[in-house]
Amino acid sequence: MKRIALLSVAVVLLLTWNASGFADPGSHPHQPHPQPSPVLGTTLPPDFPVIINPYLGVPVLGFGSSGEPHRYDRVPVIFLHGNNDTPFATACNPFGYIHNLAQFFLNNGYAPSQLWGLGYQGDQCDLITSPTNKSGIAHSTAAAVPLLRAFVHAVMRSTGSRQVDIVAHSLGVTVAREWMFQDNAYNVVRSLVAIEGPNHGIIDCSPDPLNFFQLPADGGFIPTSAVCDEYGKEDTQLLATLNAAGESPGPTRYLVLRNIFRASPESGDFVFLSAQDGFFPAVPAEDSTGAPHDFSDSALLAGAPHTDFVGQGQFDVILGTSHLGILNSPAAWSAAFQFLNN
Repeated sequence: MKRIALLSVAVVLLLTWNASGFADPGSHPHQPHPQPSPVLGTTLPPDFPVIINPYLGVPVLGFGSSGEPHRYDRVPVIFLHGNNDTPFATACNPFGYIHNLAQFFLNNGYAPSQLWGLGYQGDQCDLITSPTNKSGIAHSTAAAVPLLRAFVHAVMRSTGSRQVDIVAHSLGVTVAREWMFQDNAYNVVRSLVAIEGPNHGIIDCSPDPLNFFQLPADGGFIPTSAVCDEYGKEDTQLLATLNAAGESPGPTRYLVLRNIFRASPESGDFVFLSAQDGFFPAVPAEDSTGAPHDFSDSALLAGAPHTDFVGQGQFDVILGTSHLGILNSPAAWSAAFQFLNN
């Protein structure tokens, strides 16, 4: 009953969210001297190609700008959100924290034409009536890779750049890695900032009754769902093939940003750690076969430097989770910015 009550509270929070509760992304500490700048948009340019998501039957969401002279002082950056998220807040998704990260880049010298965001899962309004879409084929890596491929090439044509940088969160990390692997695009992607990527699986696909994420109302993350087929254990076909090819192939540069566990003050991660993470109670540390498994190092990439974070739940102003909060964290923003501009 406690868990049902918690889930009810979450629904209320999501339906009554107030955008004014988001912190100003240009007023935090740990930033490289932000300057006043325009507000980053939430649309793609009129002349940008229309990319249709065939599983949802709608155009991809995104942001970017082409109505200004090209600037070649920086490589364009593509921002990729994670599963069940969007590149900015929508009527059905109050998160979209990656837009705040991109705004931080704008505040610190990037031009609007150098900042691009892809929303590869629609506006999430379909989840209201079909919550199991959260774990379904439309939210899989297989579905997202062709959309990212088309988006990257469209951005390169729009900007005249031969390379892009990618800053990705959660599922966006492995979507980027899988596209790079399929297309041998390591010369195209100059740098990848991998924030909390499920590079070695997720904890949410266990068949244990205590894994509430498998309930239809909570996404239907059962072992046979499309997302769990890709990420339910460390050696799924997708992950085994992708990681065997090398976890950080060059010449692309990599930086991993991840959460680690801290008992007090509490700091968890509902995708990788069997611990409370803000609103979400712990689920068993098991893979999709029911075998005990430690996913705490899933975000790491062999050969890539990483920075560990704790207490990031304070930056998720809706659910208090570290997994989402790190994406809205000034320290994480600064780490990504400094890496790309080193």
